[in-house]
Amino acid sequence: MYDTILVATDGSESANRAVEQALDLASMFDAELYGISVVDTRRYGDSMLSDSSGVIGDLADNAEDILAEIESRADVDVTTTVRRGRPHEEISSYADTIDADLIVLGNRGLGAGGEIGSTAERVVRYLDRPVLTA
Repeated sequence: MYDTILVATDGSESANRAVEQALDLASMFDAELYGISVVDTRRYGDSMLSDSSGVIGDLADNAEDILAEIESRADVDVTTTVRRGRPHEEISSYADTIDADLIVLGNRGLGAGGEIGSTAERVVRYLDRPVLTA
């Protein structure tokens, strides 16, 4: 049913639930598992960070650590990438690149309150692929 699964994570609680779902599904369907974490500099203000490669580097290092944890927990091989930009656009672009059959992500990210987060809402609304939110 699913040959290629993409899980997007920012390390939030709901993203961790999504990772659990993606790991289970990849194992169940013997699917290729891909992980993406997007450094969203808009959250901190691009103008503030544009001259600060150290801060961006720290954010990218954190994203790498989050993805490394997925790799260590997976029963299947995981291919990971860290990207910089608008999260829903980077998730969409990567999903197209790998021809993902399913995208799994948290329904709220680090900055979201009690409602669905903007990234999850945009992914569900604009991507022409099945999406599972957790």
